[in-house]
Parts: sequence; structure tokens; C-alpha cells
Amino acid sequence: MNLHLIAPSGSMPDTSILVKGDSWFKDHGVQVQNLTCAQRQFQRFAGTDFERLEEINNLAKLPVDTVVMALRGGYGLSRLLKDIQWEAIASQVKNGLKIVGHSDFTAFGLALYAITGTPSFSGPMFSYDFCGDISTFTWKHYQQATIENRLDIEVLSPQIISTPLGIDVTDRSVLWGGNLAMICSLIGTPYLPSTQQVSNGILFVEDVNEHPYRIERMLHQLFDAGYLSQQKAILIGDMSSYTLGENDRGYVLEDALTSIRTKLNHKIPILTKLPFGHCADKLTLPIGRYVSLSASEAGYILKANW
Repeated sequence: MNLHLIAPSGSMPDTSILVKGDSWFKDHGVQVQNLTCAQRQFQRFAGTDFERLEEINNLAKLPVDTVVMALRGGYGLSRLLKDIQWEAIASQVKNGLKIVGHSDFTAFGLALYAITGTPSFSGPMFSYDFCGDISTFTWKHYQQATIENRLDIEVLSPQIISTPLGIDVTDRSVLWGGNLAMICSLIGTPYLPSTQQVSNGILFVEDVNEHPYRIERMLHQLFDAGYLSQQKAILIGDMSSYTLGENDRGYVLEDALTSIRTKLNHKIPILTKLPFGHCADKLTLPIGRYVSLSASEAGYILKANW
């Protein structure tokens, strides 16, 4: 299976690092295509809007035995959403094409599911995850998702949960989410799945450079928009690269989550330490697939086959 790169958002600060990623995949029998997308630059973007949009819409013409991976995140997809040929891309995904990325790419995965009901993957990106120190955890779960068509992760970490959840193989809990700031930016647009599409779902979120009070504010926004109270569970991934200030006066991320737990009357578990986000060890999570979740005070297990 070939790996086809796209650069839908920010430009590459240093293209010299891409040699390592190219070598890594070649050593594992994977041919990297469209590496030249990393050379484009227009202002802060990896090319003009037209160039990036054309690259995305051309996904509908790729061989179905291809994995498409975003080069990096940043900002830029919000400018393109209304002109993406969603149905054409969805048709190719249903025939076997696989698409993966996270961060700014959250907008693509959620919009694809919202508009067409078609799944994709929230997972590693080429420059961040394969052009430096490569995580064996990330590689293992990337292969598990894209080749074996399954998700299987056990998180052994103390959890705050009032009622344990048991695995039910007949459960129909759709997995959805991604970067929290991007999710909130889509509220009120056609590009966020409706509350009906994700009812009794499992929402996963992550973010970077966002202070705990901002995390809380965004989660309150999702609550007020009608999403949080309809979930079976909420999974908190990596929330990193912020610095607490004097004004916080002891207020930390856990206090932000306590605020949301209280708003939900502790009826919906908020589980932490999901290995996903702007971190070295990350899962490849299927957006729009049904998963099974079991959870207790000792940790939780997330499983799926598709």
C-alpha cells in the first residue's frame, strides 16, 4: 500500500527533515508519493488555497489501495471546506482509500463524516511523527488501524468514574472527535456531525498550547451546543504546552474537568490519559466507526473492528 502525502494546512519550516520519513517508509516497504507538496509555500500556508484545494479534491482519483496522510497541521483547512468535493472523496474511501491526520486536519475528518457518513482516521502525520524520533507505539497502532482494520488499547491509569462501564459487543457507540479547538470552530456549520449522528457516541479530544481555562471554556461550549450530554463517554487525550500563571491560583486542568463533570451531573464519564494528540505516542483512531468501551476506576479499554 502506497503512502500519498497532502499538505492542506501550514507550510513546512524545515523540509530537510523529510528525508528521514521517506527512508522510514521505504525501509518498511511503503513508497511515499507527492513528497514535493512540502516545497509549496504561500504566506503561512503550504500553497495557495487553489493549490491545496486541488490537491485534496484529487484524492478522488487516487488508487484505492492508498493511505493518504497529512504532512502537518497548523492552519488552513477552514478556508477550503465549502469547496471540497466530499461525495467524490467519500466514494473512493468506500472503495478502500484511507485518510489520516490530526490537529488542523480534524476539520477534514469531521466534515467528511458529517456530510457523507464516511469514516477516516485521526492519527499520525508525516513530518511530526515520522521525521524525527519515531515511536514504536505510534507505528504499531498506525499499522493496526490501516492494515489490520482494528483498534485495541488498554489505558491503565486511575480514573474518576461513578459507574463502571462494561463492554457490550452489540453497543453502537460511534467514535468521533479530534482537536478540541477545531471541533468548536465547526459548531453551527455543516461540517460538524449533528447531535443525532453522534448520539450515545464516544468523543475524544486533545489540544496543544491551550490553557486549562480555555479547555474548560470549549468543553462548556460543546455542552451548551447539546453534544456532551448525549455522549456515552468523553476521552481526554494529550493537553500540553501551556504554562500556568499567577492568576490561576491553583486552578489546573483537573479543575477544568471537574467543572464539566459537575455540569454533566457525573452521569457521563470523562476518562483521561488517552494516548493521542500532539505527543510522541499516539493512537490511530477511526472517526465514524463503532467502538466498544469498558471502564472502571483502574482504567479503560477501547476496541473496534471494521
